[in-house]
Amino acid sequence: MVSRDLTLSLDDLLNGLRAAGEATRVRLLALLTQSELTVKDATTILGQSQPRISRHLKLLTEAGLVQRFPEGSWVYYRLADNAQGGLIEALLSRLDTSDSMVERDRERLQAIKRAHAEAAAAYFRAHAESWDSLRTLYIAEDAVEKAMREALGKGHFGRMLDLGTGTGRVLELFSDLYDSGLGVDTSHDMLRVARANIERAGMHAAQVRHGDIYSLPVAGQRFDVVTFHQVLHYLEDTPGAIAEAARALKLGGRLLVVDFAPHELEFLRTDHAHRRLGFSHEQMAGWLETAGLELVSVRDLSPPTDRPADAGDPLTVTLWLARDPNAASYGDATAEPVKEVA
Repeated sequence: MVSRDLTLSLDDLLNGLRAAGEATRVRLLALLTQSELTVKDATTILGQSQPRISRHLKLLTEAGLVQRFPEGSWVYYRLADNAQGGLIEALLSRLDTSDSMVERDRERLQAIKRAHAEAAAAYFRAHAESWDSLRTLYIAEDAVEKAMREALGKGHFGRMLDLGTGTGRVLELFSDLYDSGLGVDTSHDMLRVARANIERAGMHAAQVRHGDIYSLPVAGQRFDVVTFHQVLHYLEDTPGAIAEAARALKLGGRLLVVDFAPHELEFLRTDHAHRRLGFSHEQMAGWLETAGLELVSVRDLSPPTDRPADAGDPLTVTLWLARDPNAASYGDATAEPVKEVA
């Protein structure tokens, strides 16, 4: 959802109303209150040419009503998360949704969403074998997710950032606790999967963006919670990624890292592109301290004893919870001593 602060200067108010005051632009804005769109999506829905749609979106962007997010050769448009966007959302809440043109646009949007979901499902099927073989190596994912929820506690927080978001699962896991969630990933394919999952789950407070994990497309000191879920073992510069995550944290914000403990499964380098074979408690604690963070807790999750006989050596999953020490922490993580659970 966009900002609810509708306070605008007279000039900004007039500019926004002028920019929105055209039939095609109203239709575009109505669609953007429901979903982010590419130019291709918009041309399909509205039945207009690409240059015409691009021109309308350019005017809406210049007026501050819409934001654009380049992602490779594509550009995604979304209703602006500011006072102008809040004004448009409030005005369009009065639009008669039974209007024949508005209803037809909405039906075409739903058809596009279904097509995106079908493409995402095909992508999952194409990669399911390798993912399933990896999951047999460690504790069930639902147990990991339960431990993640326990680590962050039940307290509500404002903004969440999930780094290396993949399918967007972590955004979904905590969707009941944050006001707005952002996932960042370098893979265009995985971002398409994440977008389909976000749409399917009706997660209107979540979005995903393409970005470099070492140079995040976000302002500093912005997020209450930042997460890395099974991401750091793929990276060349783990300390650099942690430092960049720390930069994004608000004062008193929390960083949750979930990854493997040290292991010797070398095939994960060759078959699954792992750069590091797990992290020790001491190693991670040193990187967190260098990034200016205070370690709150450490928890090890061992794999089940009833794993398949041919599953190979087990992997232990570790959760590290750290916080910015410059202000009081959030939720249930207040002033706990560091705990290590074997």
